[in-house]
Amino acid sequence: MPRPIHRALLSVSNKEGLENFARQLSDYGVEILSTGGTYRALEAAGIPVIEVSAHTGFPEMMDGRVKTLHPMIHGGILAVRDNVDHAAAMDEHAIAPIDLVVVNLYPFEETIAKSDASRDDCVEQIDIGGPSMVRSAAKNHKFVAIVTEPEQYVEVLGEMSEHEGGLSSKFRRDLAQRAFARTAAYDAAIAGWLHGVDGDGEDENRFPPSFTMSGTKALDLRYGENPHQSAAFYKSTRVEPSAAHAEVLNGKALSYNNLVDLDAAHALAAEFDEPFVCVIKHTNPCGASSAESVSQALENAWSGDPISAFGSVLAFTRPVDLASAKFLVDGNRFVEAIIAPDFDEDAFELLTRKPRWGKSVRLLACGEFGTESRAKDQFEIKKMSGGFLVQDRDLKTETEFEAVSKAAPTGPQLEELAFANRISKHVKSNAIVLTQGRMITGVGAGQMSRVDSVRIAAHKAGDRAAGSVLASDAFFPFPDGVEAAIDAGVVAIVQPGGSVRDKEVIEAADKASIPMLFSGARHFRH
Repeated sequence: MPRPIHRALLSVSNKEGLENFARQLSDYGVEILSTGGTYRALEAAGIPVIEVSAHTGFPEMMDGRVKTLHPMIHGGILAVRDNVDHAAAMDEHAIAPIDLVVVNLYPFEETIAKSDASRDDCVEQIDIGGPSMVRSAAKNHKFVAIVTEPEQYVEVLGEMSEHEGGLSSKFRRDLAQRAFARTAAYDAAIAGWLHGVDGDGEDENRFPPSFTMSGTKALDLRYGENPHQSAAFYKSTRVEPSAAHAEVLNGKALSYNNLVDLDAAHALAAEFDEPFVCVIKHTNPCGASSAESVSQALENAWSGDPISAFGSVLAFTRPVDLASAKFLVDGNRFVEAIIAPDFDEDAFELLTRKPRWGKSVRLLACGEFGTESRAKDQFEIKKMSGGFLVQDRDLKTETEFEAVSKAAPTGPQLEELAFANRISKHVKSNAIVLTQGRMITGVGAGQMSRVDSVRIAAHKAGDRAAGSVLASDAFFPFPDGVEAAIDAGVVAIVQPGGSVRDKEVIEAADKASIPMLFSGARHFRH
């Protein structure tokens, strides 16, 4: 049933929308209690307000650390209104009921994101009284409503308008759920930060004894991996240039698979600081290239596998320019989405003006990114039934290789092998990547045997396999994969090494007089 709001406590760090909200509460006849900066803001706006210290008869102290931690506050929030003993205690101690609590917490997440914030600065932004009031009000949601975000003000006022100044029980329950989610996320951010700043970096202490994931729902998606699966998208509070935090500029609603592919595309593109474009299909790159310009990189990348590129997702390391837009629309090429630092105005106009493009293609601007924009202290998480797996991100890039064959690579071959090796990190295992001229010529992905991946990559490359170099994400367990590559025309190979048959594998390369390098690092991607 709707319960009227007679008294509200407002204590917010984010003052957005505060004045209008408080004024409308006051117009409903709600008595407003407030603290510190919130009290001063309301008083300056001419809104009737009572300072919490006047209400409790106890002054704020210790730089505001102690102000709402008082029985007059928590008793007013936690009292069960239809409990005789609670009512008697309220009468005995002159505790006035509080029907609405409006609290948003100190900006801890924003503070730790600042590069110049000291440890003391961050600790000072750990809210104590705020979460206590939020949890008290949320626990007692049968009688008390809890508001934790400025975005909820409109909902509250709408409910009060509908229920003659009251709030329905269903609405209070919904607010309580959101409030507990907020404090859970807040505590998770604090715990994660403390582990990060105070951990010693040793392997046995790399991961905290407990791990909490949190996020804010950004979208209800059209469907999940398949139309019969529901799905939603949640954003984490930790921000880096990414598909998750990109601005969607155009196109249809994003789907689950769109976001998965966009994330894979961005992750591969972030391996490169030069002009680079990749073409992603079902999280695997079917084309990729670096070149003097992004338009040339796009053309090269698309030629990697034009058939598979149909319905793909693209990532650019530079703003999409007009030449790139013309290549896509004039060739009647179909892509699902593009993520880039930005879009040049004329390119954006062309991509959104064409009827087939403007209605469908999703354009996402994520801001400048590259190898240094990736947060090195973040984890990768994979859900499984009954738990989840946590690991470091695979940000390792090999810059030095061990020559293990009799033939040594030329300078251009060495550069090409390094390029192919970086691409192979982003192909599903077993992964084989063929490149030539710093562009993909063929990819073999996700096969149960490595030799099959080699054969698929060679088939995709066709005549272009001749003269290509090959990168493998893991060692060759038998010489057959190397032999298949040589038969296709591969002229140099890089692989991690480490097989019990490494000697036989190297001998296969020596027999064909082609260079083979060991990277020393495996890059499985499951």
